[in-house]
Amino acid sequence: MTERRPGAAFEMRLLGCLLMMLVPALAGAREAAVPLRHLPAEAGPAMRQAGAETVLGLCMSCHDLKYLRYRDLRAILPSARIDALRGEHAMDDRLLSMMPADARKSMFGLVPPDLSLIARAREGGADYVYTLLTSYRATADGSVDNLLFPGIRMPDPLGSATSDDPEGVRKTAASVAAFLEWAADPRADDRRRLGAYVLGYLALLTLLLYLNKRRVWARLPREG
Repeated sequence: MTERRPGAAFEMRLLGCLLMMLVPALAGAREAAVPLRHLPAEAGPAMRQAGAETVLGLCMSCHDLKYLRYRDLRAILPSARIDALRGEHAMDDRLLSMMPADARKSMFGLVPPDLSLIARAREGGADYVYTLLTSYRATADGSVDNLLFPGIRMPDPLGSATSDDPEGVRKTAASVAAFLEWAADPRADDRRRLGAYVLGYLALLTLLLYLNKRRVWARLPREG
């Protein structure tokens, strides 16, 4: 029977920990060190609406947004437009791809990722999405690749590598990124509005307490 030298078990556990730390780094090594382009400053409600139209009409051919329901879209789209987009789906239904998962897997080799939280899952958030969509370029052999994510399996969805209207592509990409940023946290605007009211209430309460303190202490006799 082979005897293990003292400390061998500890060294094996340490090696295992190092490998576990290394695997995520290797998995993300395919992404190139390309500076992220910042989302345009005008990314407001109108841009989110345009992005919702693009995502539901184009991106959902392959991707899910399973953490969103059609009723959530009422925050950014008119009810009539939501009814047109959802078709036979109920308002409580989740936003799922029109293509079955097994068909997507056979086409791409894996099921495309859910986009509900993609703007939060990636470092850079909406800027990452915007840069990814505008980084497709034609290669010397006539194929199309992505500068930010070389070897990406997703085809160029907006045709940025071959479009004659790069400004239009950038606007569409910005609208998609703005919508996905909203989709990752649909209640963020509500919290900001509520936060303003809460801060105003606390400021008023502080002022009233201060004035009351002065009134109470003014009644007390002063020493000396």
